[in-house]
Amino acid sequence: MRQRHPAATSSEHLVIVGNGMAGHRLVEALLARPERPARITVIGAETAPAYNRILLSPLLAGELQHDALALRCAEWYAEQGIELVLGEQVESIDRSARRLTTDAGRELDYDRLVLATGSTPARPPVPELELPGVQVFRDLHDADALARAAETGSNAVVIGGGLLGLEAAEGLRKRGQDKRGMQVSLLQRDDRLMNRQLDLTAARLLESELRGRGLDIHTDAQLERLEADAEGQVCAALLADGTRLAADCVVVAIGIVPQAELGRVAGLEVNRGIVVDQWLTTSDPAIHALGECCEFEGHTFGLVEPIWRQVEVLAAHLSGETVDGYVEQPTATKLKVSGVSLYAFGPTDPEPGHEVLSYRDPQQGDYRRLLLRDGRLEGAVLYGDTASGPWYFEQALAERDLSACRAALLLGAADAQALLDDASNESPQHPAKEAA
Repeated sequence: MRQRHPAATSSEHLVIVGNGMAGHRLVEALLARPERPARITVIGAETAPAYNRILLSPLLAGELQHDALALRCAEWYAEQGIELVLGEQVESIDRSARRLTTDAGRELDYDRLVLATGSTPARPPVPELELPGVQVFRDLHDADALARAAETGSNAVVIGGGLLGLEAAEGLRKRGQDKRGMQVSLLQRDDRLMNRQLDLTAARLLESELRGRGLDIHTDAQLERLEADAEGQVCAALLADGTRLAADCVVVAIGIVPQAELGRVAGLEVNRGIVVDQWLTTSDPAIHALGECCEFEGHTFGLVEPIWRQVEVLAAHLSGETVDGYVEQPTATKLKVSGVSLYAFGPTDPEPGHEVLSYRDPQQGDYRRLLLRDGRLEGAVLYGDTASGPWYFEQALAERDLSACRAALLLGAADAQALLDDASNESPQHPAKEAA
C-alpha cells in the first residue's frame, strides 16, 4: 500500500527527539530530499552529537578514540540549518497544543514529532543489582566508566552471553591486560553463547576461542544474587550452584527494552514499544516513532537493517513523497564478535522436516551448517569464513530449489552457482542441430 503525505510547508516544524543512530540517519535522509520539512530541531539527551554505538566495543578495548565514533560534529547541524539541542531530555508532550517540554524547562512547538528515543538496558530481577559498581554498557559514558574500572580493578563479571555481553567482556579483558591485568567472567543463562544466532557447534567454537584468550565463561549459569563489601560496593556474584565469583565491577548486558515511557506518558498506544503503522505513525497522526523505541505488528527492533528501512519510509513520508509502507522482511545477522566473523539467518536449530548439511575445518576455524526443506534453503549458520553468507541468504529469499547443486552447497557460493548455471543451461538440443 502506498500513501502520500502533503508536502511540507515553509513554516512546518519537525522535531526529532533522539540524536542516536536512528534519529541521525533520519536527518541525513531528510536532507537528501528537496521537499523536506523546512525547519528541523533535534533534541538529544546525551551531551555528545550522534555517534556510532556499534564502535563502543573497540572504544572500550582501547582500539579507538572518541572522535572515531562521531557521525557529525555539532557545527555540521548548524551548517545544515538544523537546530541541535544536546544534554536535555524531553519530559512531557502536550499533544493538543503540539508542544513539548524538556527537563531544562525548554518548550518547543511542533507540527510533526518523531520519537527516536532508542532503548534502555534490560535488567534481570537479581537482588543487589543497584549496588555501586554495577554498570551497563550502552553509551559513551558507560564505555568510559568501564574503561576506568578495567584500569583499576582486578575482577569483572559480565551478565549476558549475547553480542553486547561478549563485546563488553572482551573489551574489559583487552583494556585490563594493558594495565595490571583483569580477570573477566561471563555468565550466560542459556546452554550456549549467542543462542539466538548460533547452533551448538558454532557456539562451542566461539566459546573455545574466547576461553583461549583468557575469558572465564559460565554457560547454564543462574545468577542468584550480588554481594557487597563492608563499604557497600559490589564485591562478588553468587551463582545458584554455589559458585562465587569475585567482582570489582559487574556489567549487565542481557539485552534492551524499548524506551517508550515518553510515548506512554503522552497517552500514545504502547505495548512493549510505541505502536506504529506501516508509515511509522503512532496513534497520534502528528507523532511518529522510529527504531528501537517503536513496535510494528508485534515486533521490536535491535538490528540496524530493519531500522534503516524504517528511516527511508519515514523520510519519504515526511517529505510528501508517495511511498510504500514499511513491511517486515527476513533479516540475516552478520556480526564480527571479537574478531570472529559470523553470519546467520533462519532457525537456529533444525526443525522437523529439515535436512541438515554441515562442514567443519578445524585447522582454518571454519564451520557451516545449512538447513534445507524440499531442496530449498531455510537457514544457515556460518562461523569464520562468511563470504558465501549473502549468496545463501539470496537463495533462501528466492525460495530457489537447490537440488541441482546440493553436492556443492557447502563448498561455497561459486561452486554451487556454477552447478545451478549448468543445470539451467541444459535443454533438449535444437532440431536443426540434431539434423546436422
